Amino acid sequence: MPLTFTLDPPVDRALRDGVLDLWADVTNVGGSVGFVPPVTREDVRPDLVGHLAGMAEGRTRLLVGHDEEGAVAATAFLALNGHRLMRHWLWLYTVMVHPRHQGRGYGRDLMAAAAGAARGIDGIEAVRLTCRGGLGLERFYASCGYREVGRVPGAIRVAPGDDRDDVVMLLPLDRVPHPA
Repeated sequence: MPLTFTLDPPVDRALRDGVLDLWADVTNVGGSVGFVPPVTREDVRPDLVGHLAGMAEGRTRLLVGHDEEGAVAATAFLALNGHRLMRHWLWLYTVMVHPRHQGRGYGRDLMAAAAGAARGIDGIEAVRLTCRGGLGLERFYASCGYREVGRVPGAIRVAPGDDRDDVVMLLPLDRVPHPA
């Protein structure tokens, strides 16, 4: 059964707890979402609070995918670019699909929903994201229409002696088919 996506859902305790659970669960199976396992909900809470502050200030938007049971199953944060010369593109952050839902095409669905959400924001022409090298994420994002536009070798230190590239990917929105 497909996920149901909502842009800018009301933020209540259930949503906050669902995102915290998702973020911890994704991290703890090795997901590349800003942490190294093991983590708890309390470890990721400050980062979520930062995203929520951006939402309250109108700088960030939240896209949530709920499963058939109504649980938070996927998220992506769309952060508007505040630089006056770069307001025509936005950042996509914290792209996650719950491990129990992976392998069903929900990642592609999330990326398509994120592109659709970005397309609906006045003046946005492209979506930019970064990903951790060494996990095959570049191939996934490329299969969703993104192209690699930059790479900083060894910029991400996962552990002592385990440095990964920070890969910059770009999706020009005119390259993505509009939903029918």
